[in-house]
Amino acid sequence: MELNETIKQRRSIRKFTNDPVSEAQIGDLLEAARLAPSGSNLQPWRFVIVRSEEKKKELDPVTPYKFALKAPVLFVCCADLSVLESRPRRVKELRETGAFTDVDMEDPNSGKYKGSVSQSITAKGYLAMNVAIAVEHIVLRAVDLGLATCWLGRIDIEEAKRILELPEHLEIICFLPVGYPAQSPGQRPRLSMEEIVFKTL
Repeated sequence: MELNETIKQRRSIRKFTNDPVSEAQIGDLLEAARLAPSGSNLQPWRFVIVRSEEKKKELDPVTPYKFALKAPVLFVCCADLSVLESRPRRVKELRETGAFTDVDMEDPNSGKYKGSVSQSITAKGYLAMNVAIAVEHIVLRAVDLGLATCWLGRIDIEEAKRILELPEHLEIICFLPVGYPAQSPGQRPRLSMEEIVFKTL
């Protein structure tokens, strides 16, 4: 599917068929996430793939969105808070691959630039923003494969972490059910171009 068409066809789907999602398709979605960009190439995304009906039943109390647990696959999308410690190594890798060669830029760590995105939000929020990019890669690749998804954020995070036996440094960002759509909703209302472009200088 052509990219613009994929974007236009994407919907948040809340009803799925019982058709299974293959291991190859799951791998394809994870590969799309793996290739996502991230600040300083930190790649903080981590995923728990829930396929077992037993585990889905255990997760039932943690979200009001019961339809998510009826999808063939549930991606639990997490941020690895420990990746901040790897920043020097990741930046070194970027230099070695030529990311900054012939690029006009000053030292971003000089302290000269106050109020950057990474300073205006918490470390957890910054990593969550990066995870969101990878999740949207999954969402668009899913559409391309004929699958459907729905971002979900209303989760009892601590209880979900307990059930999934996640370590402290992994923070759940969202649930993403994945399956074949059993509904075909229309395009949601969108703001006009004039409303979203605040200013052109």
